[in-house]
Amino acid sequence: MGIKIYFLGTGTSQGIPIIGSKDPVCLSADQKDKRLRSSVWIQWDDLDLVIDCGPDFRQQMLTSNCPKIDALLFTHEHADHTAGLDDIRPYVFRQGALPIYGLKRVVDNLAKRFDYIFTNENKYPGAPSVTSRIIDPQQPFRLSSKTIIPIVVKHYGLDVLGYRLDNFAYLTDMFSIDPAEQKKLDGVEVLVVNALRVEPHPSHLHLDAAIAFAQLVGAKKTYFTHISHKLGFHEIVENQLPKNIHLSYDNLEITL
Repeated sequence: MGIKIYFLGTGTSQGIPIIGSKDPVCLSADQKDKRLRSSVWIQWDDLDLVIDCGPDFRQQMLTSNCPKIDALLFTHEHADHTAGLDDIRPYVFRQGALPIYGLKRVVDNLAKRFDYIFTNENKYPGAPSVTSRIIDPQQPFRLSSKTIIPIVVKHYGLDVLGYRLDNFAYLTDMFSIDPAEQKKLDGVEVLVVNALRVEPHPSHLHLDAAIAFAQLVGAKKTYFTHISHKLGFHEIVENQLPKNIHLSYDNLEITL
């Protein structure tokens, strides 16, 4: 079967359209210009993984018909990547406590914000449960029979994890990457990386920087994600990109 990637959401922290915005992209009738917060569902043989669960998580699960989650991987603790954690309940009620993976800093942050999920004392019977797995960013880790390589990128001084699964890599909220971490991308066939907008930004790659990074990595195909309305209309931007670089969009499916 290989790896199948389903883009649950491809938008930035406010999504597109932004509430109340009169920007032309926010008013677009093109479904590809309507973006929920960034997340992906990965089917790797019989393993179902989700990276990040933002505030649109419930809607994304209903739309995608994701049947199970074997593990939930977090890139970092920002709300647009974590605020949907409570909505794992249907999976927990069917499967039991859900394994979550992230940096210690991220898991500690979640345990503070969602203490009723992490506690075992006087636990409310309707609350979901998780089993926490701390990622050492310098060590690959195993899920079932699969090996996942964490990749550290910088996001306004914050360490954010990307993940490499076989010949697929997913990076989001990246501004820069150290050479040793970039080397972990050698030989990647499909790369997903953020491209926030046209103008430079202090904590995200902008369009030209994302294109330059994609060309440096040299994947056969690159898909941009974590997109804001300031990048422009999907159709126009897509048609201006190099032939092996594409804009992702919500509910896009690709297979390796």
